[in-house]
Amino acid sequence: MAVATHFSFPVNYVLSEASRSRGRLDRKLVRAVASGDSIAPAISEETKVKLGGSDLKVTKLGIGVWSWGDNSYWNDFQWDDRKLKAAKGAFDVSLDSGIDFFDTAEVYGSKFSLGAISSETLLGRFLRERKERYPGAEVSVATKYAALPWRLGRESVISALKDSLARLELSSVDLYQLHWPGLWGNEGYLDGLGDAVEQGLVKAVGVSNYSEKRLRDAYERLKKRGIPLASNQVNYSLIYRAPEQTGVKAACDELGVSLIAYSPIAQGALTGKYTPENPPTGPRGRIYTREFLTKLQPLLNRIKQIGENYTKTPTQVALNWLVAQGNVIPIPGAKNAEQAKEFAGAIGWSLTDDEVAELRSLASEINPVVGFPVEYL
Repeated sequence: MAVATHFSFPVNYVLSEASRSRGRLDRKLVRAVASGDSIAPAISEETKVKLGGSDLKVTKLGIGVWSWGDNSYWNDFQWDDRKLKAAKGAFDVSLDSGIDFFDTAEVYGSKFSLGAISSETLLGRFLRERKERYPGAEVSVATKYAALPWRLGRESVISALKDSLARLELSSVDLYQLHWPGLWGNEGYLDGLGDAVEQGLVKAVGVSNYSEKRLRDAYERLKKRGIPLASNQVNYSLIYRAPEQTGVKAACDELGVSLIAYSPIAQGALTGKYTPENPPTGPRGRIYTREFLTKLQPLLNRIKQIGENYTKTPTQVALNWLVAQGNVIPIPGAKNAEQAKEFAGAIGWSLTDDEVAELRSLASEINPVVGFPVEYL
């Protein structure tokens, strides 16, 4: 689903000839709409790309919502009404700024964490409220299946998907992904993805944290049913380029599988917000240590300098660098409206080839942090 770019109006809503020629609604139409249903801000087709070999189109940058409702990794271990309001602001401003692709998962905001709220539940609530305000609005939603060891067979995928749909308050989802490869039973999980497509529960399917071999195996298994593998979602940023080193990026490009990049700003490390004197709090502080942030400063300084040439922030430069790699859709996590607005400013412009190469060279001098271990299985 994508935010509608055209709408059907009642016949009494008319455009004057002058308005047609200028491509604008006339005053009569504006007054009529004001007294009736609101119209959602349209998303330009120029900002969208096809997701792999599927028919689904999404914006060139999406929004990750792992932090929404979470109190085990994000939000300083607590979730409250203030953070809920901020997350709602992130959702609305993303759409208002032209970003309509949101990525969640059934394990985000786990029910096993006291006080947490399911990210899917929050996204579903925000979607409902948006549609109440803008009845014609639609949003592209991606979620994920947790390949837990006790889940076996294709039926477990369909069952989990239906639970996710209930939390999201949707009858179908745009992209359904296997969150990580299972210890066993992956063939059954992939068959479940195919079943979900055939049952009309999803528009496209993908995987996440899949190695090159697993990616190719998944691609071939789905291909036998005439179903394209749309995406592989992996940890990828300027300072974490394992997908390039392991062959995952090259395989995605070869097979026509979109690479969705999570942690594209290295969980905030590339924003310039954190310094050796001001490291991140919580679990991130054990990853992005004072020592690591000290080594990161020369790169951050150059990112800032380049950004100033474009009137862009370090965050926007880091995200644009990923887009410049081709076939990459970054999904930074937005906690509030300000972050969402900033992320939207990362597309619609381009770094030069020389700037892309220079940043890669500087980043290569930094030893990367540890990623998600299953990437190497």
